[in-house]
Amino acid sequence: MRNLIAVPIIFLAVQIQMAIVSRVPLVSGTADLPLVMLAAWALQEGVESSWQWAIATGLLVGFVSSTSFVVPFLSYALIVLLASYLQRRVWQSPLLAMFLLCFVGTIVSHILTLVALRASGVSLNIADSLGLITLPSMLLNLLLAVPIYAIMRDLARWTYPQPVLE
Repeated sequence: MRNLIAVPIIFLAVQIQMAIVSRVPLVSGTADLPLVMLAAWALQEGVESSWQWAIATGLLVGFVSSTSFVVPFLSYALIVLLASYLQRRVWQSPLLAMFLLCFVGTIVSHILTLVALRASGVSLNIADSLGLITLPSMLLNLLLAVPIYAIMRDLARWTYPQPVLE
C-alpha cells in the first residue's frame, strides 16, 4: 500500500517538469525535478521503496523524453545507489548529502546525455554544453533541493511513521 503513493507523486513530478520547469530555463539549462525528487526521497530514513521510485521515474521520463531511453533510467538508478551509500555510510547531515546528490546527479545525467547524443551522431562542443547547459541546470537543481527535500521529508514521515517510544 505504501508504494502506491509513488504513482501520483511521480506522475505529478514529471508533469510539472514538462509543463512548468522545462519552460523556465537559465541560459540554456533547466532543472530536473524528477532527479531532485528521487534524491530527496532516497535520503529519507526508513524509506524502503527508493529503488521502485527510481525504476518507475526512469521509465516514465525515458518514455516522454526525447533522449535515449537508457539515459534517465541509468542516471536515476545511479542517484539512488549513491543516496543509499551516503545514507548508510557517510553522512549525518542529510541536507548536505542532498546538495551533493543534486551536484553529482546533474553532472552524471548531463554526461550520459552528451554520450548518448554523441553516439547518435550529434556533434556538440563539450565545453559549451557544460558551461551553457550543465552549470545552469546544476544551479537550478541546487535551488530546488531544499524545498523538495522538505516536501519529501514530510511525505516520508506520513508514509513511513516512526514508532513512538515511551
